[in-house]
Amino acid sequence: MTDVVLIYPYFQSHNDKSMFRFPPLGIGYIASYLSRHGVDVKIIDCTFQSESNVIDQIKLLNPKIIGIQCILSTEKNAIRLARILKKTDNLLIAGGHYPSIDPSLFLNDFDLAVLGEGEQTVLEIAQNSRDYKDISGIAYKSGDQVVYTKPRKVVEYLDSLPFPARDLFPNNVYQTRWRNRFGYSMTSLIATRGCPFNCDYCSRAVSSNKYRERSKENVVDEIEQILSYGYDRIWIADDVFTLHKDYVMGICDEIIRRDLKCQWECLSRADTFDTELALQMRESGCVRVFFGIESGSNDILHKMKKHLTVEQAASAVDVAKKAGLDTGAFFILGYPGENDDTVLQTIKFSNSLPLDYASYAFPYPFPGTGLYEKVKDRLLPKYWNLPSHGLMKHKLVFKSEFTEAKLKFALFKGNTLFKLRKHCGKYGFIPYGFFDKVTNLIFRLMK
Repeated sequence: MTDVVLIYPYFQSHNDKSMFRFPPLGIGYIASYLSRHGVDVKIIDCTFQSESNVIDQIKLLNPKIIGIQCILSTEKNAIRLARILKKTDNLLIAGGHYPSIDPSLFLNDFDLAVLGEGEQTVLEIAQNSRDYKDISGIAYKSGDQVVYTKPRKVVEYLDSLPFPARDLFPNNVYQTRWRNRFGYSMTSLIATRGCPFNCDYCSRAVSSNKYRERSKENVVDEIEQILSYGYDRIWIADDVFTLHKDYVMGICDEIIRRDLKCQWECLSRADTFDTELALQMRESGCVRVFFGIESGSNDILHKMKKHLTVEQAASAVDVAKKAGLDTGAFFILGYPGENDDTVLQTIKFSNSLPLDYASYAFPYPFPGTGLYEKVKDRLLPKYWNLPSHGLMKHKLVFKSEFTEAKLKFALFKGNTLFKLRKHCGKYGFIPYGFFDKVTNLIFRLMK
């Protein structure tokens, strides 16, 4: 009998084209923390498996406790697995982003939900699996009522946590997928936790708004470990990795001092990025930086509470390109308060930037965000039941000023213009200008 089995219930679609497909570090951290304290723990990453195979593995391991990580897009898988496993004598735990936001949605099928960061909480549950009501940071049902225990404080000293249990992940399968699609392999790393900003569409239900940093040496130690597993590149998955320039510069210095042959990528805010930082990042092996730009309208950026301007965004992308970095950016089309002009403005702005990658998406109202509060009375039934591929993977999940068809046309326009510019050159290429004008007209005429 295994003490604890942790499950990541993402079953990969054959049409999955995402470039952000990595082992689940959240349960990796919990697994290593449990193992450090003598708990026998296994991870089942469903990404490359069938549901029936996963069920067979769980039966074979016969765990005392089963923890299932749940984000919004895996809610159905998590609950379906829980209903199958409910027939056994295991303690079922829901954890991760969605249960931390609204545990009541899970407590009909799970025995309890872990709220927020889970390392210490799950360890205490494992040590007191049938007497958990005094454990901080959980929710459970008593009759028809949801009971919340005392909130658990976040981990202040991140170096106290062991590295994620990468030995429990199917690294070879991830590496093969990456190399077959992109010619190199990449996995993720978390250097900091928490985000002090309050963007209207962003939820920080797990890591909170309390920003914390690992030591530079600790981060680079993990980079060395990742390289020893045979990965070629690292995605630093922090929300605000470049928040403190001196911190990032210090990590770059340490990578250079150790002479690590390491390529890496990260996400940055436009207002925390400058030439000196870009050049140092490039020297230490950074090859690409992504920016959450979101809109080409300063008015919409204000509504999103981004505390950024389009001028800052354009400057940051330009700085990155001049430093020799590839650039990517994310944009949202159809945010509450938008009109035809602002949507087209975002598409035009995004295609004026020297980007190597651009992603356009609909606004998705995560519970607990300002965006959710704005549209919660307009949510459509089963609003997170999303298709999995192509333009169809984008679904308008609330009653908007725009129809879903009109916003999908905007996505099509943005993606097509980006491909025309990237592959054929923006200036002097007649179909680009012609397509832009015609699609502008069609978009404005659409209902």
